Amino acid sequence: MITATSASKTQTPAKARSRKETGPKDGFERSSKDEDPTVAFKAALRQLKEATARLAENVDIQRKDYRVDSKLRLKDIDPADYKGLPKDDDVVKALTQKELDRISKLQNKMYAEHKHKFLIVFQAMDTGGKDGSIKSLTRGMNPQGVKVACFKAPTEAERDHDPLWRVHPHVPGKGEIAIFNRSHYEDVLVTRVHNYIDEDQAEKRLEHIKSFEKMQGEEGTTILKFFLHIDKDEQKARLQARQDDPEKNWKLAAADVEERKFWDDYQGVYQETMRETSTKDAPWYVIPANDKPRRDLILATIVRKTLEDMDIQAPKASADVSKLVIE
Repeated sequence: MITATSASKTQTPAKARSRKETGPKDGFERSSKDEDPTVAFKAALRQLKEATARLAENVDIQRKDYRVDSKLRLKDIDPADYKGLPKDDDVVKALTQKELDRISKLQNKMYAEHKHKFLIVFQAMDTGGKDGSIKSLTRGMNPQGVKVACFKAPTEAERDHDPLWRVHPHVPGKGEIAIFNRSHYEDVLVTRVHNYIDEDQAEKRLEHIKSFEKMQGEEGTTILKFFLHIDKDEQKARLQARQDDPEKNWKLAAADVEERKFWDDYQGVYQETMRETSTKDAPWYVIPANDKPRRDLILATIVRKTLEDMDIQAPKASADVSKLVIE
C-alpha cells in the first residue's frame, strides 16, 4: 500500500521538473544542464553589455580630434590613446555595430539616389590594420555600391605611365563608395624613403596629387583619408604573430621585415606628406590603431558622420506606386 506520505514523495520530482521548465522569458539564452556555468554567466553578461550599448547614447567622437593640420607631429600622437571610449570590448563592439547599421542604411540610400561619390583612402605601416579596418567598415554594406582597390608595387606597364594613370579607373562613380587599400600616395612614400625619386620630383608629385583630389572634389566626390597609426612594438608583435601561426604565415614576407628597418624614415615621410596634402575637401585623419575594436569604432563614427553630411535622399518612385495592382 502506498501511503499519502510516500505518494507525495514520488510526485515531488515531477513537480520539480515542472517548476524548472517554466522561467522568466527575459530574452537571454539559457545554458544546457551540462554547460559550464562560468561560460553561461559570461555569455549572459556579454548579452547584457551589448543590450546596454545598443540603448546607450553614441560616444562623443569628434572628427577634429583626429584631423591632420600643418602642425602634425606623429611622435606626439599615442597609438593607444582611447580617452573617452568605453573600457569594455563588448560595449565597444556593440557601439561599432550601431554605427555600421547606420552606415548600411545611408549607403543603401546613396546607391539608390545615384548622386554622391565617396572615396575612402587607407594608408598604414605594414601590419597597420588596413585589411581588418576595411573588412569591419564594409560589414553590412550593399556590395553593388562598394568597391575596393589594392595598390601594390607598380607593374612594368604602370611604371611606363604617370603615377596617377593606374589610380583613375578606380575612383568612385555616382552612388558608389570606393575604398583604396594603399593608394596613389605609395608613389610619394616608398619612392622617397628609398630615394627612387629626388625632392624636386616628390614635390611635383604631391602637387599632382592635390590637383587630382581637388578635381575629384569639384566633380562631386567626398574624400576621406585615414592613416592607421601603430607603434613599433605593436608592429613587432603583429609580425611575430604571423610567424608563429601557420595559418598566418602567408601574410609574412621577407620584405616586411626588411622595411621595418626604415621605420623612422617612413614616419618622417608620412608626417610631411600628410601635412602637405590634408585639405578641407580631402582631409587626412590619424587614427590610433594599436587597439583594433576602438580603431574600428572611431573609423565607423567618422564615416557615418561624413555620410550624414552629404544629405543623402532616397529617390522618389518614377510612378505612383499606390495605384499599382499586385495580384
